[in-house]
Amino acid sequence: MPNQPAPNLLSWASEIDEGAITQAARTARLPFVSGHVALMPDAHVGIGATVGSVIPTEGAIIPAAVGVDIGCGMVATETTLTAADLPDDLGPLMPLVERRIPAGVGKGHDDPALDRALSDLGRPHTSLTPQQEKKVSTQFGTLGSGNHFVEVCLDERDRVWTVLHSGSRGIGNQLAVKHIADAKRLMRRQAVGLEDPDLAYLVQNTPEFTAYIEDMLWAQRYAMASRARMDRVLSNALFRVAGQGARVRTINCHHNFTQQEIHGGKELWITRKGAIKADTGDEGVIPGSMGTRSYIVRGRGNPDSYNSCSHGAGRRMSRSRAKRQLSAASLTEAMRGRTWNSGRAAALVDEHPDAYKPIDQVMADQQDLVEVRHTLSQVFNYKG
Repeated sequence: MPNQPAPNLLSWASEIDEGAITQAARTARLPFVSGHVALMPDAHVGIGATVGSVIPTEGAIIPAAVGVDIGCGMVATETTLTAADLPDDLGPLMPLVERRIPAGVGKGHDDPALDRALSDLGRPHTSLTPQQEKKVSTQFGTLGSGNHFVEVCLDERDRVWTVLHSGSRGIGNQLAVKHIADAKRLMRRQAVGLEDPDLAYLVQNTPEFTAYIEDMLWAQRYAMASRARMDRVLSNALFRVAGQGARVRTINCHHNFTQQEIHGGKELWITRKGAIKADTGDEGVIPGSMGTRSYIVRGRGNPDSYNSCSHGAGRRMSRSRAKRQLSAASLTEAMRGRTWNSGRAAALVDEHPDAYKPIDQVMADQQDLVEVRHTLSQVFNYKG
């Protein structure tokens, strides 16, 4: 159940940094925020708006609240495989995934066949440079870096799932940065005082607002289609290693986005920054950190959260602090029994499970937001 840590804030987080509450309170004081800001159990400090926050606005949108990885989200596929169908060693899957799903900052591919998939997405509002056009093509169907990942998991029935986390890659970032800068310039030109410049907003029915919405929606389509392609590549690679298998069903959901919805009889823009839509019956994917569990959930449609829930475990340490305080040895211990990028343990310390909130507590905090349908345990993990 939620608590109210500040005026116009509702929080489902049993563990939350005071800085996140202070940051969210600044957002809640904006004049076009229509109702309370909802903080999910994984809430932590972000840039401008709090990661793990749901922001209802009327007549304006904050581009930085959607964030720079527009449309980032999760895709999970249930397969016909069971644990008994998997080989004793999933090591041969790693090079297949590494070749077929390029990962890392700026990484791409040179498969011209993917251009056909891009044609269905339409065009962004912003005219792209030749370099950006190339980025759109080469980074489609690639993982990215940071906390983006590929996993193979077993649920409580020993059924095999594939799970993947990725977003709109470099082009989504560049479009977001452009519109955030445009919003800041408008605020300065109009002498609008803000408690935080990163809360710069765009007013509905202006050319700048329209341009942002069109670019944002395109980036969301790009991210979702890119995840869908990687999901197919991943399951096909798994079936090759296992010698059999078929897909049963797939869940593909955003957690950095905004859209118009009706709440309290009003048509509002609901911005979910690190949160997924969890209306009654909505299926979602909530990942834990490396070495922990992930969850397939069904939304309960809680109006207090604007039909939303957490998008993951949520960081409790910054990346720099994690690198200072945690070790490759303890990460290796946490990942015991799994196939993973063990040779890169030192580079992955900032993704250590101790750098995140305990996912089991996060799930306990939001029992009134979602129903757990399946609990997934990792047997294979590949990090961007």
